[in-house]
Amino acid sequence: MAVLNDEQAMLKDMAAEWVRDRMPVTALRALYDHGGGGRSDSLGHDPAAWAEMAEMGWSGILVPQEYGGSDFGYLGMGLVLEELGRNLAASPLLSSALVAATALRLGGTSDQKARWFPAIADGSAIGTLAMEETSHHALEKTALAATASAGGWVLSGTKRAVQDGMIADFAILSARTSGAPGEREGLTLFLIETGADGLTREAMDQIDARRPAIYTLSDAAVGADAVLGEVGKGADLLDAIVDRANVGLAAEMLGNAAQAFETTLDYLKTRVQFDAIIGSFQALQHRAAQMFGELQLTRSAVEMALTAIDEGDADIPALSSLAKATAGETLHLISSQMVQLHGGIGMTHEHDAGLYLKRARVAEQCFGSTAWHRERWARLRGY
Repeated sequence: MAVLNDEQAMLKDMAAEWVRDRMPVTALRALYDHGGGGRSDSLGHDPAAWAEMAEMGWSGILVPQEYGGSDFGYLGMGLVLEELGRNLAASPLLSSALVAATALRLGGTSDQKARWFPAIADGSAIGTLAMEETSHHALEKTALAATASAGGWVLSGTKRAVQDGMIADFAILSARTSGAPGEREGLTLFLIETGADGLTREAMDQIDARRPAIYTLSDAAVGADAVLGEVGKGADLLDAIVDRANVGLAAEMLGNAAQAFETTLDYLKTRVQFDAIIGSFQALQHRAAQMFGELQLTRSAVEMALTAIDEGDADIPALSSLAKATAGETLHLISSQMVQLHGGIGMTHEHDAGLYLKRARVAEQCFGSTAWHRERWARLRGY
């Protein structure tokens, strides 16, 4: 485990206590609606809980102090995300306080930072990243067009599965200002308010009760000051943002896996079958030992990546893919074993096992699948 200083240890303990008391798994279960009315009014999170997170300063962890944040670092953010992951707590913390804040840190102008950093820090505005256009992670295949106009740009195209897209106040959006889909040259990042004329949002249902959105832009106009970074040179900036997003998500997935393992281990110690505690069966002990080992490897990979970001390590891309791939494999294993080892009750919606499995399958695909990151890590390592 990473060696935490006093402030980091205090943050982790505070997050663990708050999540345990305020956001038990039952809070996520309440977001599911299996009635005939559908889920058209669901936000995919609890606004009151989000307000409490902002009040505790979590939404400003990555915001510089001059804009009202604490600038506490990515390891600090990862500690909070891990604790939220333990109870499957749904919130825009990753999308807004990590991903959108990172985009502004790395590519925002002074005016963009002055406008949005304070709002991110106090939770009054939620940001997100709109980058995917297909069912697979392929940032270079961006086809959404940005056409130069007098004083700015006109955007037309579609972004899908925009995480927390229905509640976001602004989005960092990738568009093509030149070149063809599949080329890295010609990508540009824009900051657009979600209430802008020409932008419509359609809610999507996800099996983990979260609510991403499909963004459709039809001649949506933005000013020249909406650009992040350089026009046509946004691919590297986008990669850097997504690298940090993946590490944050891996931290949440670590929390998912840790709690799923602990819950399953408790069950193995109490469930009686054939007049014996099932945890006494050697075959099940082997499964538990495997899960424990993979969990420790995942913690090492995730905490190493978080620390690397804070230290400005040049190896961040490879460490990011390593963390996401390792977390994906471990969470897939443990969430599946959680269902299987709980037997019939693990297959029911009333038991928590299925909720961990559903979140696992969604998280595995976000920002690139496990297989995608394994291949990327191999390329970066020269294989």
